[in-house]
Amino acid sequence: MTTMTEASVREFKMPDVGEGLTEAEILKWYVQPGDTVTDGQVVCEVETAKAAVELPIPYDGVVRELRFPEGTTVDVGVSIIAVDVSGGSAPAAAPTPAAATAAAPAAATAVEQQPEEPKAHGSGRQPVLVGYGVAASSTKRRPRKGAEIPAQESAAVSTAVQAELNGHGPVPAAPPAPSATGHRPRPLAKPPVRKLAKDLGVDLASVTPSGPDGVITREDVHAAAALAQAPERPTEPQPAPAAFPAPAAASAPAASYDTARETRIPVKGVRKATAAAMVGSAFTAPHVTEFVTVDVTRTMKLVEELKRDPDKYGMQGLRVNPLLLIAKALLVAIRRNPDVNASWDEASQEIVRKHYVNLGIAAATPRGLIVPNIKDAHDKTLPQLAEALGELVATAREGRTSPAAMQGGTVTITNVGVFGVDTGTPILNPGEAAILAVGAIRLKPWVHKGKVKPRQVTTLALSFDHRLVDGELGSKVLADVAAVLEQPKRLITWG
Repeated sequence: MTTMTEASVREFKMPDVGEGLTEAEILKWYVQPGDTVTDGQVVCEVETAKAAVELPIPYDGVVRELRFPEGTTVDVGVSIIAVDVSGGSAPAAAPTPAAATAAAPAAATAVEQQPEEPKAHGSGRQPVLVGYGVAASSTKRRPRKGAEIPAQESAAVSTAVQAELNGHGPVPAAPPAPSATGHRPRPLAKPPVRKLAKDLGVDLASVTPSGPDGVITREDVHAAAALAQAPERPTEPQPAPAAFPAPAAASAPAASYDTARETRIPVKGVRKATAAAMVGSAFTAPHVTEFVTVDVTRTMKLVEELKRDPDKYGMQGLRVNPLLLIAKALLVAIRRNPDVNASWDEASQEIVRKHYVNLGIAAATPRGLIVPNIKDAHDKTLPQLAEALGELVATAREGRTSPAAMQGGTVTITNVGVFGVDTGTPILNPGEAAILAVGAIRLKPWVHKGKVKPRQVTTLALSFDHRLVDGELGSKVLADVAAVLEQPKRLITWG
């Protein structure tokens, strides 16, 4: 790969969305080398741990090179595309997956050696996924004390890099030089990687780094953990590690498996974030779940009436379904029992009661389960709630939910009934005190006015954090939701 030092070539780096994310996967490129781009033009779509987002280029020019192919996960701050802002020079070919794997560390190092780009609009801030707002910072790491590379080691690394670029295979790297005091220097790793190592019981000092400048990656930690768990085998001579081992090798399955009978699916992006959040929630908040079975026949009749005559109720062009009235019933119950709309502040050991309701709606999407929320749902009328709910669902199905739409939720509804499920014990969305699961609405025999009649019946389940919500409060909230759905006129008298 040719290192670009011309002043006319601009490097567009993977931006920081300002949500504490450290990496993103390139899902799709919309441009190719040689294409002309303009300021604000979308050049690619990436998936973070929270959503799929389109990235606009912040300047005009001609695409010189795409640094990584589709499907590659790239750290924030690493260059992903080079653009010739003068409009000249022949572009380089897009990298193949194999080439990108070998060249990624070298590319990241080359980026760090480039001079800093001018600040966006002179504001001292760098462009993020949406607008400008994250304070600029240098990704260049300060040198360690006494960690200068000896001349022979530098020559060995240069030989290894040249061999990789020329296709001659890996060259054994010289072992790292000990410090002057005889102690090993502190391993380089990002905070999330250090936490992962701590959770897995891995000593970072024993991990062989594969990242740029000797940085330990997640894959390195997982590989070390797998090695520690593997059964001991007779000691055999092993070849020295490559100068720049491919990150993909660390993530390969440790044991062979029958590819005709099994399929392995990498867990990343939204699915990976959801898994981590659910584990954290399940083992942090003490969950309690209560159930109630309720006759919702009158609510279903109201739904049909709103559909038949939308003009009469101001619902023109809006989607009306049972979930809309269930959401409204929960908002009424929260208004009557405001202590349920709260969160737990672990640092200060305080309960934070929210005077607003950001109503989360769990949505199953091709990229996994996400929970966008309707901001200030407590202030919305029924037509306004219907409009917000329709937009939320449509955006989620199209994969366009923004990270901001999934932040700040206070309480959540999950509708498992759409899958024909009667009920469940939902896990709390992290940071929230309650989640309501709605089961399938079925025609069942029910005692109504002293007689057994066929009625529309469903089961509701409310899970809550017992640190914030005791049994009495949780029972009141669930009972109020059931009461509104049984007699929807209470929307008027209680709302």
